[in-house]
Amino acid sequence: MRTLRRGLLRLPRRTARVRLTVLYGAAVFLACGAVVVAVTYLVYGVLDGPTPQPVGHSQLSVRRGRATVVQEAEAAPRTATIHVAGLGQTALDKQQLLIASAIALAVIAVAAAAIGWLIAGRVLRPLATITAAARRISASSLHERLALPGPHDELKELADTLDGLFARLETAFDAERRFAASASHELRTPLTRERTLLQVTLADPAATTATWQAVSRDLLASNTEQERLIEALLTLASSEAAAGEHEPLDLAAVTSAALAVPRPAISRLGLHVQTAIQPAILDGDQLLVQQLVTNLIDNAARHNIPGGDIRVATGTSRGHAVLSVTNSGRVIPPAEVSRLFQPFQRLGPRLARTDGGHGLGLSIARAIATAHAATIEAHARPGGGLAVDVTFPPVLTP
Repeated sequence: MRTLRRGLLRLPRRTARVRLTVLYGAAVFLACGAVVVAVTYLVYGVLDGPTPQPVGHSQLSVRRGRATVVQEAEAAPRTATIHVAGLGQTALDKQQLLIASAIALAVIAVAAAAIGWLIAGRVLRPLATITAAARRISASSLHERLALPGPHDELKELADTLDGLFARLETAFDAERRFAASASHELRTPLTRERTLLQVTLADPAATTATWQAVSRDLLASNTEQERLIEALLTLASSEAAAGEHEPLDLAAVTSAALAVPRPAISRLGLHVQTAIQPAILDGDQLLVQQLVTNLIDNAARHNIPGGDIRVATGTSRGHAVLSVTNSGRVIPPAEVSRLFQPFQRLGPRLARTDGGHGLGLSIARAIATAHAATIEAHARPGGGLAVDVTFPPVLTP
């Protein structure tokens, strides 16, 4: 019984429609109530006016004598009766007016609540559409959009914002699926090669110790390749997150240290390295910025031609630290440049790569640049090769 009583006395949930109903209902009630009060005031003023005097009273007081006294005595009770009757009728009319006004206000209150409820539902109808669509859209249906019609008000702006959010989520989910598929393929390939190598060697009855030593060396090389791939994947994942602690860095010093590391591709292809290193201060994570510079230089060395060139420059432009890495190489179609920044994407055939790369260098560089709020731009050179420019945000002075 007590639980039932609590349920009956429980107030309705304070939804947005309830609050808007109270607001609109109060506005309608005040407007209609003001009209009722004005009409009541006017009618009440008419009923409360001066009572007219009975006709013949002054004529009776003109004459003298007994006849006049008798007439006045007879007229006096009749005049008092008229006054009392008038006052009683006025009081009765006022009481009826007050009762009618109270009933009118009650009816207006109910009507105002109903009108407020309808108006609130009309105003919140687009919001209900947005809520239903947002609940319906899931990871498997991110291609759907709200496309809310109507005027460009706050609800339309909210719907357009959600449509933009769904578009970004769809892009992110597609990229994640492609990344997972590519990563699984990249990891499966060396495992398949290792298993095949072991199966062939075991099936060979003439396998000697030298044969097994050669197989062991191949397995170690494959294992090293897998380690490099996993390390690159971890670097990409950490680079896509927010950068760590920022500190003032000299891009020239970081680039000079990266150029001092020997690279087999430079000596193997006989590349000519040109540098134009100028001081350039930026705020960033030292390890990530160093990884960015290293990846761009490695990419320029690996994807080059024999006797080609590499040009690395650092400097400041309008307060922004700028890193520029340019290399010669194969002719790259301009439409393919943006694809090279996606994970596991290469310009040449995937299986023909023997340089130890996995197609993650430019992806990691872009992720690091994004984590530092920097812009990275690349364009194909007319004679072949690629030019990459990274522009960091200016250093904020305290």
